[in-house]
Parts: sequence; C-alpha cells; structure tokens
Amino acid sequence: MQIGEAAERIGLSIRTIRHYEEVGLIVPSARSEGGFRLYTEPDLSRLAVVKRMKPLGFTLDEMRDLLTVLDALDTATGADRAALLDRLAMFETAATARVTALRDQLAMAEAFAGTLCGKLDHHSGHCAGPAQPGQSGVMSGA
Repeated sequence: MQIGEAAERIGLSIRTIRHYEEVGLIVPSARSEGGFRLYTEPDLSRLAVVKRMKPLGFTLDEMRDLLTVLDALDTATGADRAALLDRLAMFETAATARVTALRDQLAMAEAFAGTLCGKLDHHSGHCAGPAQPGQSGVMSGA
C-alpha cells in the first residue's frame, strides 16, 4: 500500500511517516515503478510500535533499539535470544513506569479540573465537567 493509506490505517500523518523513514525507524518494503513508497503489514506493525512509544517519551534511538530487538527475536537462539529478551524486559519495565507516571499526572490534572469545575459551579451554577466533591486542589480555599 502507498504511504497515504498506511498513514490513514495507522493514524499518523504522511509527514510523520516520512520523518520516521528519514531517521531510519521505518523503511518501506518496496517502491512502485513510479517511485512511490509501498508499505506492507510488517511495516505497519513497526509504525504502530513507534506510534505507541512516542507518548511514553521514548527517544528515536530507543525506538530504533526496540525495533531491532523485536526484529532479531524472530530468529535469535541461545545466548543471543536471552540477551534480546533481557533488553525487551528492560523496555517493558520502562514502559510500565512511564505509564504509571502518566496515570499519576492524569489523576492530578483531573483533580485540578474538578477543582476548577467546583469553583465555576459555586460561582455560576454550572460547569461543563463533573465536579469531584471532596477533592482539594490548587484553587481550594480561594
């Protein structure tokens, strides 16, 4: 499939996919006779991995490293496989820690939004979001 369809299926912009190609994270499997990039399902899987890593704050080098690990795991054996599994476990630990940090940030943001909603409801009688009673936030007591 061409880059436009790949972008639509994965939910990335064409520009982003081209950037990932420029930095070596993804290489289209082929080019059409007209020179258009052609992507396969495995290419889309790689793009999906990169897309999921981005909001967790992984660097391009870390993304590249994980993609290398995932590619190599399919054929690795013995000590090489064990080393790759160790690296994969490190990525899983890092991803889990980053998800936890994001959940903590989200909880703080939701509490703040609830505080603002409570203040708005108190002063105007309406709020777009649900106030969370009992939540003390930055604005409490103001």
